[in-house]
Parts: sequence; C-alpha cells; structure tokens
Amino acid sequence: MDATHRPIRSFVLRQGRFSPGQQRAYELLMPRFGIPFSPAFLDLEAAFGRIAPKILEIGFGMGETTARIASEHPEIDYLGVEVHTPGVGALLKRVDELALTNVRVIQHDAVEVVREMVPPVTLAGVHVFFPDPWPKKRHHKRRLLQRPFAELLASRLAPGGYFHVATDWQEYAEHILATLGAVRDLENPHPGFAARPADRPETKFESRGRRLGHGSWDTIFRKRTPHPGGNP
Repeated sequence: MDATHRPIRSFVLRQGRFSPGQQRAYELLMPRFGIPFSPAFLDLEAAFGRIAPKILEIGFGMGETTARIASEHPEIDYLGVEVHTPGVGALLKRVDELALTNVRVIQHDAVEVVREMVPPVTLAGVHVFFPDPWPKKRHHKRRLLQRPFAELLASRLAPGGYFHVATDWQEYAEHILATLGAVRDLENPHPGFAARPADRPETKFESRGRRLGHGSWDTIFRKRTPHPGGNP
C-alpha cells in the first residue's frame, strides 16, 4: 500500500512485559486456540468445532474479562481479537488454567479481521470493553468506534444480536452512543446508556476508578429484526 494512504490505526503496538508464563502459553497454545489472519471468510462453526452462538470481542487486553465470561457461559463461543502479544499470552494462560474450549484468538488488526474474516449476519454479539479513548481532540480520528466500522460490525450481527461497548471516558461514551444511534440497522432498547449487565465483570481498573469516584458507561444496542415483508 502507498505510504501516503496507510489506514489510520486505532492502536499503537506496545510490547509491554511478557512474563515467562505468558510466553509459554503463547508458544504452546497459540497453535491450538489461535486462528491466523487470512483475507477469506472464516467458517466459525469449523473453527470451534460445533454449532453455538458466536460472540466477537475486540481488544480483550489481558483477557481477564474474556476468560471469566467464557467460563461462565460454556454454551457460547468467544472469538477474541487483540494485537498485543502479552495480552494474547495472558488470555491463553487463563484458557489453559480454566480448561476452556470455547475461546479462539486472532492476533491482528480488528478492522481487517471483521472486514475480511467475519461473515455477514453470523454473530450473536460484539463486545468492545474499554477501547482506547484517545482523549486528545487531535487523536479522535484514531478512535476505533467510528461510524464506518460500527456499520461494518452491525452487518456481521445476526438479527437480534447485540453490540455492547463499555468505556470509562464520558466524552467517548457520548460519542459511542451517538455513533451507534446513527447506524440504521441498530436500535437502542434503553433510554440512553444501559446499566452494567451482571454478566459483564467489573475489571480491576474499573473497580479502582469507581472507588475514586470515576464513572463507567455501558452502551448496548441490538440488530434490528426485519419485519415480514422486508420493511425496517
């Protein structure tokens, strides 16, 4: 690609600390639970070896929330997308410790994964928990949840599927609420922000922020179900 037309990334690669346990899990388990990026639609049922609802999680960080939700919902499959190697290793370590079989990982840019690998109308849900808020105004263009990507994600949801975003940055939360509200295929079943669902674990960072008086905001939309006759 021409260097003058490189896409704006919503992330900056930071290696971070890669513990021996994370590295061991990465090396041993990525061949089993990892899915290489490929510009072709993925057969999700084949990837997990069963027919079950599929949830896409974008940017799972160190994987605490992903592993806990997956362990509490063994009847659902979770496809996590993350670019940072220590985070991938940390999630795989938890997957092994909890003996989870319903988690798969793609280590690649989420926009490309959704566009190239996730088939339309296949997902039961999308999780985006605490994406980088890029708080400086000049960096807002780097935010993951812009309308084109929100529309792309909506196209991957099955009718009735949900789109759940959580952030602890109020201005970004308001931007997310407005952005998802502008997507024709999505509807908000709540009067605005939603209460934090009981099945979204509170992260350590979020808990610490709450004790300090900081807030967090959950936005949950659903994919519209087509009316009989085809009209929205």
